[in-house]
Amino acid sequence: MGDFHQQIENCLPDLWRYAFALTRNRDAADDLLQDGVERAWRKRDLWQPSGTFKSWAMKVVLNTYRSQLRSPAQRQAVAPLDDIAQTVAAADTLTDQLALGETARAMADLPEEQRQALLSVVVGGLSYKEAAETLDIPIGTLMSRLGRARAALKAAMQTDESQVS
Repeated sequence: MGDFHQQIENCLPDLWRYAFALTRNRDAADDLLQDGVERAWRKRDLWQPSGTFKSWAMKVVLNTYRSQLRSPAQRQAVAPLDDIAQTVAAADTLTDQLALGETARAMADLPEEQRQALLSVVVGGLSYKEAAETLDIPIGTLMSRLGRARAALKAAMQTDESQVS
């Protein structure tokens, strides 16, 4: 039990970032993380060391998030993704914050499947294999969703830049 506790503790920062990226709200991310860790703790006997613990824990958080979306009683209001620009320490200049805001808006417009794939790899830091396992999709499907998400983000960012010029 101590090993499981330590592994969860080691993953908490990554799990919180992932929860925040999914919910786009600090309070909702805290609640999602708490619910996800509780669910992981209850189902800790289901973890098989065939993959990484982090990818398994992220899958539990994702499934908790999906369950909350399906349950109207637990559906939470979602804050704008622009809030990300205020939470990322690297965005210390106005230009950086504006760029993050534009990226956040473009990500919000992505289809949910593409957004989850992108968040798993970029925010969650999972390998393609781990992200595919987390999302329960073949690796080729993950790569296809990532490619479409990146192309859509690039197109949206180029459109934003051309409107500024």
